[in-house]
Amino acid sequence: MKGSPFRRGAALISLLVLTAVYTGAQEDGFGFEESPDGFGLPQERSSSLSLKLGGEISAALNLFFGDLASSAKFGNTRLGDIFSGKINFTASSSVAEAVINLNLRSEFQHVSPVSLDEAYGRFFFGPVDLEAGLRKLTWGKADSFGPLDVINPLDYTDPSAIGTPRNIKMARPMVHVSWNMDSFSKLEGVFVPWFQGHKYALEGRWIPAQLASIKTMLAGYYPDLNSIYGWSGTDFFALESDMADRLASGKIYGDTLSLAYAQGGLRFTTTTGSSDLGFQYYFGRLPRIAIGKVDIEALGSIAPGSLDSIEEGLRRHVPIDYNPYHQLGLDFARVIGGFNFRAEGGINITGDLTGDNGAVYNPAVVWSLGFDRDLFWGINLNLQGNGSIILMHRRIDNAPLADTEEGTDLSSTRITAIFSKRFLMDQLETKLSALWGIEGRDFLIMPALSWTKNDLGLELAAGFFGGNPDGELGQYRDNAYIKTILSWKF
Repeated sequence: MKGSPFRRGAALISLLVLTAVYTGAQEDGFGFEESPDGFGLPQERSSSLSLKLGGEISAALNLFFGDLASSAKFGNTRLGDIFSGKINFTASSSVAEAVINLNLRSEFQHVSPVSLDEAYGRFFFGPVDLEAGLRKLTWGKADSFGPLDVINPLDYTDPSAIGTPRNIKMARPMVHVSWNMDSFSKLEGVFVPWFQGHKYALEGRWIPAQLASIKTMLAGYYPDLNSIYGWSGTDFFALESDMADRLASGKIYGDTLSLAYAQGGLRFTTTTGSSDLGFQYYFGRLPRIAIGKVDIEALGSIAPGSLDSIEEGLRRHVPIDYNPYHQLGLDFARVIGGFNFRAEGGINITGDLTGDNGAVYNPAVVWSLGFDRDLFWGINLNLQGNGSIILMHRRIDNAPLADTEEGTDLSSTRITAIFSKRFLMDQLETKLSALWGIEGRDFLIMPALSWTKNDLGLELAAGFFGGNPDGELGQYRDNAYIKTILSWKF
């Protein structure tokens, strides 16, 4: 079959999904009774409609300990979103369901006070469910950040929210089909026509060190750029801001809203005895930007001009893009000796099958292993390890600006542990969450105390980053914080 791997993959996914829908229709008639005219239209259908409104409002105050170092820093402190909320609308009948979830924020803190969190329709055709719209979809068995949960990118603009994985997921437009084959087995297919990578802060205290160093480098070259191009300071900083935004969104090196960046996959889950099993295939783009070998001399030849002409020069001399890849994975869950075990394993197959293409990530083995268990004194422990192993690691070029994986370790491992205990008829909960990057030698510790009664909640929480300042968590070691949240669910 001719065409790109993505087009061939999309054709395969479409064929299998249509086969699943057709088979389900043959077995159960899509839940309809045939009419005498033979057109398969329903003779009678319930017209009852159920409407449901829910959500949450909260008031929060955030304080960073570093702001207490001086009166000047304390005077510039921002307390964050004093008001935030969620409103969830659901309309359902016997044949369909519509879901709209909105996020509310303080207008003076954000461009828009209202944003879409999810908005999709679900249609029921007997054993087949069809969903279409803006959706957050979870695949895999891991409780948090599992390597097989690849459909939705993550929003890292505020790493203090990393303890609630679903909240930092970004919904994507998709078509999702589920075929409930029997009481124990299900086949799913998903198609995501647009692409979005992980999102990071472009300024402020949460800007990643790598992006901050690039901006510092640009600022260091400012005198040369000014003399060569005749730019004013305003021109340069406009360029810097525009390029950073376009780089983060992938707009420079491809139209991520086109079908060239489409993604899709298949997932089959079943239960055998006491074990839950899952098998999946996914094709798409890795959510982290890959930066290949930079031609420094050629960059100097870019002629003065508009941002568009400079972008064209960057396309030619700086290989940056989101790498396409295929993933094969399996997962397993079972209760063994009182431990609720969960495991995932897979391989990410990129276009660099020889390991020596600096513009493409090497193939990698990905894994997750975890369990939760009630311990002594009513303490519950949820422990999980996630990691990856880079294949052909020796072939990575460790010269500066030569390979997107320059300086990376052979393996990357992160341990997540959550200890929790409830008191006072489950109204009071203490929780201690910890993330530890083994190779990066860094960590994040998040203690919390929460009280809940009659849908009213009060929480006091804190976060402490530490360890190696070059690690993904350790780079924020100066951003220790404490926050209080008063919330009401309805």
